[in-house]
Amino acid sequence: MNIIKNTEFGGERPLLASHDLQLEHVTIHAGESALKECSHITAIGCRFEGKYPFWHVNGFTIKDCLFTEGARAALWYSQTLVMTDTRVEAPKMFREMENLKLENVQIPDAQETLWHCHHVHLKNVQVDNADYLFMHSQDIQIEDYVQNGNYSFQYCRDVVIRRAVINSKDAFWNTENVTVYDSEINGEYLGWHSKNLKLINCKISGTQPLCYAQDLVLENCTMADDGDLAFEYSSVQATILGPVHSVKNPRSGSITAERFGEIILDQNIEAPGDCKLLVWDANHQPKPADHEI
Repeated sequence: MNIIKNTEFGGERPLLASHDLQLEHVTIHAGESALKECSHITAIGCRFEGKYPFWHVNGFTIKDCLFTEGARAALWYSQTLVMTDTRVEAPKMFREMENLKLENVQIPDAQETLWHCHHVHLKNVQVDNADYLFMHSQDIQIEDYVQNGNYSFQYCRDVVIRRAVINSKDAFWNTENVTVYDSEINGEYLGWHSKNLKLINCKISGTQPLCYAQDLVLENCTMADDGDLAFEYSSVQATILGPVHSVKNPRSGSITAERFGEIILDQNIEAPGDCKLLVWDANHQPKPADHEI
């Protein structure tokens, strides 16, 4: 493997079509496509300032690096990336990529990031300003994760999330086969039009959550008082450890909670309209609530 240390590059495509190359403490200044059409690249302690440094790269490791704001759209159309202990300040990262692993990574401007990516593993990652994160991505594993940004995970498939704090309105819209464990999800209009969304041991807040959902499952979750007008037009199996502030026209299944506040069942309910509302008795066994569809 060729090694380049303690130097600087700039301009257009300075390392085009490089292979089996290790960069140590190298700075990529303003310019474009510094490492385009490369393979088997390792970058350690490097600084990236120019646009599009890693496009069409196959097999690369990035450790203890910095991508400044100028390095926008830095990693596109590439595959087999391991990124660790790195700060990514540039937006619009990770597009059309496959086989990504990010660990101990901070992305403070994560808008429009991780679009159309497959086989993604995030561990101990924090993202901020993360609007439209993970659009149309699939096969995602996430653990020990913090997110601040709206409209996340739209149209995603086959996602497992563990120990996360997700602050996002309109999260998980039109998703399929998503499971979230031991996490906190804050934001209005959670999970609309989802299929096979499963929330286990989660804390949920925000108005009008989990509507128009198909085959929705909640196990041992809690819902904040602002979680009103929940489950409208959804098919659901839910066990809630605390109260549910209000429920509106769930379509089918059952919802068991400590108690219900407002229950809205009106002429707009959709068939079959047979969702059971249950409450926990003194022995923590479900019994019919005061209202039942």
